[in-house]
Amino acid sequence: MKTKYPKVLIFLLVSALFCAFRLADDPFENLLKKLAAYNEEHPQEKVYLHFDKPYYAVGDNIWFKAYVTDSRSGQLSKISSALYVELISERDSVKKQIKLPLVSGLSWGDFKLTDTLKEGNYRIRAYTQWMRNAGPDFFFDKTIRIGNAWANKVFTSTTYTFGKKSNAELVDAVITFTDKDGKPYGGQNVSYEVRLRDKPSGRGKGMTNAQGEVNFSFQNSTGSPASGMITATITLPNKQQIVKTIPVKTTTNALSVQLFPEGGSLVENLPSKVAIKAINAAGLGVDVAGTLTDNDGIEVLTFNTTHLGMGNFIVNPQPGKTYTAKVKLKDGSTLDVPLPKAAPSGYVLSINNADSTKVGVKLLTSQAMLNQGELKLVIQQNNAVLTVQKIPSAKQVSTLSLPKKDLPSGIIHFTLFSATNLPVAERLIFINNPADQIVASLTGLKNTYNTRENTELTLSAKDGDKATVGSFSVAVTNTNVVTPDPDNESNILTGLLLTSDLKGYVEKPNYYLRNNTKETREHLDNLMLSQGWSRFLWSDLMGDAVKPLAFPPEKSLKVSGTITTTGGKPVPNGKVSLLATGGGVFMADTLTDARGHFNFDNLVFGDSTKFVVQARNAKNKKYVEINVDVLPGQIVTKNKNTGDVEINVNESIAGYITKSNAYFDGLNKRGLLERTLLLDQVNIVQKKNPAQYSANLNGAGHADQVITAKDLGTCTYLWQCLQGRVAGMLYSPNPQGFYLVRNNGKLMQIILDGMYVDANILDQITPFDVETIEILKNVSNTAIYGSMGGGGVMIITTKRGGGDLGYSRYSPGIITFGPKGYYAVRQFYSPQYTPENTDKSEDKRSTVYWNPHVPTPDGTGKFNFYNTDEPGTYRIVIEGINEEGHLARKVYTYQVK
Repeated sequence: MKTKYPKVLIFLLVSALFCAFRLADDPFENLLKKLAAYNEEHPQEKVYLHFDKPYYAVGDNIWFKAYVTDSRSGQLSKISSALYVELISERDSVKKQIKLPLVSGLSWGDFKLTDTLKEGNYRIRAYTQWMRNAGPDFFFDKTIRIGNAWANKVFTSTTYTFGKKSNAELVDAVITFTDKDGKPYGGQNVSYEVRLRDKPSGRGKGMTNAQGEVNFSFQNSTGSPASGMITATITLPNKQQIVKTIPVKTTTNALSVQLFPEGGSLVENLPSKVAIKAINAAGLGVDVAGTLTDNDGIEVLTFNTTHLGMGNFIVNPQPGKTYTAKVKLKDGSTLDVPLPKAAPSGYVLSINNADSTKVGVKLLTSQAMLNQGELKLVIQQNNAVLTVQKIPSAKQVSTLSLPKKDLPSGIIHFTLFSATNLPVAERLIFINNPADQIVASLTGLKNTYNTRENTELTLSAKDGDKATVGSFSVAVTNTNVVTPDPDNESNILTGLLLTSDLKGYVEKPNYYLRNNTKETREHLDNLMLSQGWSRFLWSDLMGDAVKPLAFPPEKSLKVSGTITTTGGKPVPNGKVSLLATGGGVFMADTLTDARGHFNFDNLVFGDSTKFVVQARNAKNKKYVEINVDVLPGQIVTKNKNTGDVEINVNESIAGYITKSNAYFDGLNKRGLLERTLLLDQVNIVQKKNPAQYSANLNGAGHADQVITAKDLGTCTYLWQCLQGRVAGMLYSPNPQGFYLVRNNGKLMQIILDGMYVDANILDQITPFDVETIEILKNVSNTAIYGSMGGGGVMIITTKRGGGDLGYSRYSPGIITFGPKGYYAVRQFYSPQYTPENTDKSEDKRSTVYWNPHVPTPDGTGKFNFYNTDEPGTYRIVIEGINEEGHLARKVYTYQVK
């Protein structure tokens, strides 16, 4: 495999301080071989999405580009060929899921934010099937604020005050209800329900005061800080009820303070660095100060955090002593946090990563551990070992200095192994090596442009001093409309090098890589000390059992499964036919293998495609069972990015949603944006459509007669159930089918779950599996089917999720199947204001330009766009990757007047 780390190996192998440890028969060498084999068999993928802007409004499109890399090399992944991207609501339910083809690790797509969505803290989650083996902790998962002014009548602003009552946490909530113009809804009835940790925690009713406020309290009796949701329903003067969901981020002001000894443990008489991390119950860092005292009450030192609640101090634990950190709180009280007890003997692995040019490694060994055998220091990244160093245990202090220019960018693990080959200390550091980054630059960019002026640019990409081939995404926004969020917006460097390898929430991750100063390096090192968590645990490898892989890489779209007898035995040499309609008719045949398995591979189809799978045994008998291979869906975990949750989403991006509202109204008037019309007063009781899942081209339920499941009775065959149920419709056994008396024996067209099928299917459909049957007789209903509907149409819809049964229909000899196909990606619309373009409509786009793929085949790529009618400071964000896996990010600005 091509590597990007040759300098690391060259430097470390010639190190004067340590010699390389390579003994073929050594047990430790065998452990390293197991690691290499594990890494080859269990490569990890990382996903990063570049978005066109940091937040959105209902009516927008979320545009994004996906970069999927192989962690072994950092290069674009060739492991998977499909990516799943999901839009997840505040209630942790998937609102939309799309499946995108990956071509050399790249893809792009979008989500249309229809006006049926509510404002809130949504999540974008992305993963491959292969990534599911590592678990959702390492999926791409980002919280995105989506506001709503365009399709919204009621705006809320909520504040919380925390207290105590009978040893339980008490929360006072004030919700203010206003209209779009800020006018309060006074004197209106409000009902509310509070749920904490998905359990009811209070409900009640009230009336808003003249300021539109309603006040109520609720308790948290769970015993620890909790988050949840308030569902508030306000009845407007026109009697319309509007439901709002409001996050409860926490139920207390309490802080959580943790102490992390460097390397993992403290050792008596060995000075150690200890990281401190203080966060509030919402997950955000809070800077604190305090003292460290021993068990005799003697103050040993003072400390304070320096950035987002993180800092460190040095302590030399003494024998027989215990220590407590006394953290001073805002209310004057003190929070006592015990320091982990020091071991009587052991090792302290200390690393200094604050220098801009080198990494200093120091190993401290207690007196009792001297001359106990050779120690091994493993330096690795993403399970790929860079080198192993043998360290004599004859001295209490051993040091090593590593030039940063020879180390790869990203998180690097230093693991110390004892003479008995057990891991005894581990330390993570982050390296930001400019040599690993592509230099992206624009030529042709002026300082100032006019509105609607053509902006013609050339992107140049260099890796070192050479032009490089790569793929780049470009987003242009007007900062007067979209205020940048530089510390928390999508950033390819942070996304692929930092957060993808850390478990849990990282607050303002981009801060650490925006400026390579001594201060930011120290702050980043405190993050590594307090949040360092490895994808890989050495103990997993040292055990005999390696976790089996449940999800193989998805290389192509396919329809596969197993054919069995009704008794469950495999059917070898069975004939299987696959039929798909929509965008043309597709048919294929295959035979089952000795295990009864069949596979239609290397298919390409869209996300709304349905298939009919028919099967026969070797004797052409149809009474067989078809079991299609279906991967279980990925569960939705709780949002780990608790600190990014905004209680008042609309309020936090009020300027943006106000301006976008005017833009969407203009598009709607011009017929360029669909809108769901809401009645001011609803007094209509809607009758449930009995055929709501039908593929009827006239619209579900628009038929001359609809027969439901309860009307079918207990007959053996479906055709028996239908005889005599429809006036003028008769059954013919030869040729098999139904016909209308007035059509002189011409058989009706049968459509099963959207598929055009032969009439002999009536023998193979179990009546119990049918949801509805729609009969189309009159020309007004059959005309849309053309010549296929000349004899009438029978539309059969089987039971599925949402119907009376929560499963897809399986019937002997035939099954309809709708696997997830590829999403048809929309193209970003960018108007061309050429002399021929006479469109005078106001152009107030918030995203001025989006191009997910600007290639640089010779090191350069050209693109152009036209500015909008909005003056301001325009911001160009360029991100990309080349064949070596080196990354690029560059931001430019210019003025439009």
